[in-house]
Amino acid sequence: MSDPRVLRVSGGLVDAAPVAGAGLYELVRVGERRLLGEVIRLAGDRATLQVYEDTTGLEVGAPLQLSGQALTVELGPGLLGSILDGLGRPLPSLATAMGDFIHPGAEAATLDAGRRWAFVPSVMSGTEVGGGSVLGSVEERPGFQHKVLLPPWASGVVDQISGGEFSLGEPFGKLQDGTALSLSHRWSVRTPRPVSRRLPDGPPFVTGQRVFDFLFPVAEGGTVAVPGGFGTGKTVIEQSLAKFGDADVMVYVGCGERGNEMAEVLNEFPALRDARTGRSIMDRTVMVVNTSNMPVAAREASVYLGVTIAEYYRDMGYRVALLVDSLSRWAEALREISARLQEMPGEEGYPTHLANRLGQFFERAGRVLAMGSPERQGALTLIGAVSPPGGDFSEPVTQAALRVAGSLWALDPGLAHQRQFPAVDWETSYSLYLERTADWFEVEGGAGWSELRRELLELLQRGRELREIATLVGPESLQDGDRLTLEVARTIREVILGQSAYDPNDAWSPVRKTYRLAMLAREFYRAGQAAVQSGVPFDLLDLGTARRALAAVRNANETEYQRMAAEAAAALAALARTGGAR
Repeated sequence: MSDPRVLRVSGGLVDAAPVAGAGLYELVRVGERRLLGEVIRLAGDRATLQVYEDTTGLEVGAPLQLSGQALTVELGPGLLGSILDGLGRPLPSLATAMGDFIHPGAEAATLDAGRRWAFVPSVMSGTEVGGGSVLGSVEERPGFQHKVLLPPWASGVVDQISGGEFSLGEPFGKLQDGTALSLSHRWSVRTPRPVSRRLPDGPPFVTGQRVFDFLFPVAEGGTVAVPGGFGTGKTVIEQSLAKFGDADVMVYVGCGERGNEMAEVLNEFPALRDARTGRSIMDRTVMVVNTSNMPVAAREASVYLGVTIAEYYRDMGYRVALLVDSLSRWAEALREISARLQEMPGEEGYPTHLANRLGQFFERAGRVLAMGSPERQGALTLIGAVSPPGGDFSEPVTQAALRVAGSLWALDPGLAHQRQFPAVDWETSYSLYLERTADWFEVEGGAGWSELRRELLELLQRGRELREIATLVGPESLQDGDRLTLEVARTIREVILGQSAYDPNDAWSPVRKTYRLAMLAREFYRAGQAAVQSGVPFDLLDLGTARRALAAVRNANETEYQRMAAEAAAALAALARTGGAR
């Protein structure tokens, strides 16, 4: 049989033959430059490949070499703090070797094979272990224990195991059947990692953003879609969640985003400090970067790389958050590949299997009982941004995401233009996790959390109705009670739900602070109501002092918080007494 050769080149798609024996999604090296690609269609001895790199200059008749394996990633210590491209190659290493641009056919191992790690075993010789069992640990980052797992496909009795310093490929022991034990193993990114059992949703994933924690919470292991048009703050929200979200590990996937945005992220993250440890936030972060100028095939693979790394840390028993920005760019890659394959297009040219692929991806989130021993629970929370063209939520990607997401954080361009951040439309957004997380918030936030949420949401909705009326007849034409509602709703929107990503005292809000601010907002409304009902005209109410007192509480640091809260309570009490003074 003759060697396989390139028959046709169409952008990132390549037809080749003969490839008898090739497997679907098998990796292939194409041409003299050894461009990396994978098999995505087989017809007899002919295969269609999607190439992850620029095919400029690739000729018909060029040779190709089958690898015998699918796209995999090496999983082991050293992932935290790394910056990878969509294929798992570390960008800092490539930049050192090649400069500012990645050369075609570039190869680089995901993990540093020469680095040695201090391994501490947790099992002994003679211990029977199953797939996914914890064999020991290494300190991957200061204070972070990376649990070394037996690969899911292996099992048996430990014949020999020892502690000490080992490199990734160096065996530290073996099973009785001869299987070598090492610090890392490889896993196909398109294959979900197996678990012992899936568990119900647990406590909430605390974001530190009041509008999400208070109005639209998400449970650990849940899924969120964040659709919003250009300029509504999707990227800033994703970055805020990466900085302040209450998770042990963060995996951030920049999928098809502009290069300058990702450059800002790469510059900012190493300088940020984790509020819990005081160390760099990169100590608990893995970044997968595939910008808009990189090949679309690699963009399509980047989200699978990110979720596989997230599943790996979940299997150690950690709480992991996977942030994808954005799923629309991933869907566009699917559309381009489908068009080159001449498949029947669906709505707006997207492939007909878009909803199925998106559903399979979202299903990899969840709270699980990990395989093997000892027993441990982990959670993978998935938050995906969507960029609908023109902010149209009826477009296919947004609708497909809504079918499978447990929460919707819809971003409103009108609120964004008013400098409201996060620009969340509370009428369109929803959460299916309210009842499941209510008990936790009642304990950790404060008694009456759910009722308080309901009252403030009603005020916001009533405030929007009154704003529409006021634009027609003017606010002065409204009754005093309605003018008060309008002012309180504005205060809730701007002071309580709004946050400044640049204010260190306001960028992150603990649930206790969120609860206290919401309580003060309710007292603001009730105090104003008491004054109005006692006959005080709206124009004579000292609402400005009360509003400034609430804003002071929002912007207070930990040492000032109690004093500011007391001053705000005094201002509200004075407002309520206004009627009695008359």
